Amino acid sequence: MTVRVRPATPADFPAVARLTVDAYREDGQLEGDHGYDKKLADVATRAEAGVLLVAADDETGQVLGSVTFVLPGTAYAELSGPGEAEFRMLAVDPAAQGRGAGAALVRACVERATDLGCGAIVICVRSFSEPAKRLYARLGFTRIPERDWSPFPGVDLEALRLPLTG
Repeated sequence: MTVRVRPATPADFPAVARLTVDAYREDGQLEGDHGYDKKLADVATRAEAGVLLVAADDETGQVLGSVTFVLPGTAYAELSGPGEAEFRMLAVDPAAQGRGAGAALVRACVERATDLGCGAIVICVRSFSEPAKRLYARLGFTRIPERDWSPFPGVDLEALRLPLTG
């Protein structure tokens, strides 16, 4: 199976909403009622605020995962500063995990940030999300604990950064 990353189209939005909520729920990230599932499912707003990318099976066209790429100062940017890009809400359908879609989405974001001349790319990850932390470490991201933060009590986010050498 070959995974191809491409910009999402409105036809992808229902699949992106479903797989994002499913992936976050399966990873334990929707414990407690913060309403984050509704934000994750609001794909149209994310697509307007940044660049929504999907990883699709090249043979079947099935959407396997998605990510939102943003720049500092935009509606979905939480961590990025001047000269940095950020990606948010990276999710892979639980049924498709382990097939390279997550890594392909991260690489696409890194390529986009590099093409835009950014000096680094950042991401937040839940403190307990070991699979995500392993993926980002494998791709060269390192922890920047001085930028860790918490949007809600009990939701601890670790900041990760990858310097880009263009």
